[in-house]
Amino acid sequence: MAHPLIPELERLAQAVLAQAVDGSAAYTLHGVHLHTHRIPMTLQVLVQRADGQDISLDECAGLSAPLGDAIEAAGLLGEAAYVLEVSSPGVSEELHDDRDFRSFRGFPVAVLHRDAKGGEVHCDGLLLERNATDLQLNIRGRTKRIPRKAVIQVRLVTPQDDN
Repeated sequence: MAHPLIPELERLAQAVLAQAVDGSAAYTLHGVHLHTHRIPMTLQVLVQRADGQDISLDECAGLSAPLGDAIEAAGLLGEAAYVLEVSSPGVSEELHDDRDFRSFRGFPVAVLHRDAKGGEVHCDGLLLERNATDLQLNIRGRTKRIPRKAVIQVRLVTPQDDN
């Protein structure tokens, strides 16, 4: 269950990011996590450039001060001690956009998709490509094509050692 402050922290972060255009770079919020089990608690704000490029360390540092000031002004965390981490979302286990599918060609993936009867099917293979019509996997040397509209989820997996 998400912390009850997350929606308000997300709205606050989005407002700060909307104002923080650095030259030609606009930013997109990819998530806010509040880790209350850490001492001090950690507020993690995941940011990416709107053009899909990774955010640099300098950009993270440049966003940290305005985000911190906005959080303090809003008083959402009260007097509690916390660490603010502004960072890139990094590599996710789940593949979403065209950039992910290009970057991870040849990597092992697990695919969840619907079959012709509407049932869910799971298969593992090496990612070959995703184009406008289908997702292509190499499964034991054979190419399997899955209609793109039938794909539910594609995740990176750690290859299993057969020894």
